[in-house]
Amino acid sequence: MSGHGLSKWTGVFPIAPTPFTAAGDLDLEGQRRVLDCMVDQGVGGICVLANYSEQFVLTDAERDVLVELCLSHVADRVPVIVTCSHFGTRIAAERARKAHAAGAKMLMLMPPYHGAALRADENRMFEHFARVAEAVSIPIMIQDAPLSGVNLSVSFLARLAQEIPQICYFKIEVPGAAAKLRSLIDAGGAAIVGPFDGEEGITLMADLDAGATGTMPSALLPDLIKPVVELHRAGQRQEAAVAYARILPLINYENRQCGLRAAKAVFQEGGVIEHDAVRHPLERLHPAQRAMLLEIARELNPLALRWGR
Repeated sequence: MSGHGLSKWTGVFPIAPTPFTAAGDLDLEGQRRVLDCMVDQGVGGICVLANYSEQFVLTDAERDVLVELCLSHVADRVPVIVTCSHFGTRIAAERARKAHAAGAKMLMLMPPYHGAALRADENRMFEHFARVAEAVSIPIMIQDAPLSGVNLSVSFLARLAQEIPQICYFKIEVPGAAAKLRSLIDAGGAAIVGPFDGEEGITLMADLDAGATGTMPSALLPDLIKPVVELHRAGQRQEAAVAYARILPLINYENRQCGLRAAKAVFQEGGVIEHDAVRHPLERLHPAQRAMLLEIARELNPLALRWGR
């Protein structure tokens, strides 16, 4: 337990993709298979309704369906984190309450933003996060990502952790993530319970060196990322570096060429889901991109590539 009385989670907590049918509807049976595969990957927990879950193309009703399905199907085999981000404080708080009631063990929030220019100042952001925290009694992870266009300073993040004890996990995936993680740990001290790496693990070794205790990649290869984290935490840095170098080509291709579509393509190839469809205006991978992704993946043979075969 942390100094706040909250469980300290470390390790690999990947994001679950949201499968769709060929017609673009939710594939609920496919979602159950995704979750089962992720549990079999040996993950420390699962995050749902994140950006890599395509949360931005889901209706509110679909969110409710997925929260209930994911929490009931995982059934406490591993902790589930539910992303509740929204520009509206009231909406974010209501999403948080629903997720908590369904059994979520943690929430993840981005700062409030809308479009390219609508932002809140630090005082309003602090109030936003505080009001969501008041709605629940579980830990909250702040996602610090370029997508929001919001600069979350180290001093502001440390203040959140020190003044709102539930906010004690931080997923840092901005340029210079390792330096920011190191500064945040120094500034926040024991209030920083869970400094996490993100962005598919593209900066994982640097972030672990800086003090990250967990990572939130996609569901593509968490079974291969897990040994890197465990070796590093055991003090076997050189062995961790070797293991990371082996999987870095796949992480790089996912991060730089494919984005959220990579996990879906591999899950389809591995028989986990029937279709790798994404919703318009997103596009499926070009056949040449998909072929190269699978070529790199086959060299490493992650569980997702063979789970359903």
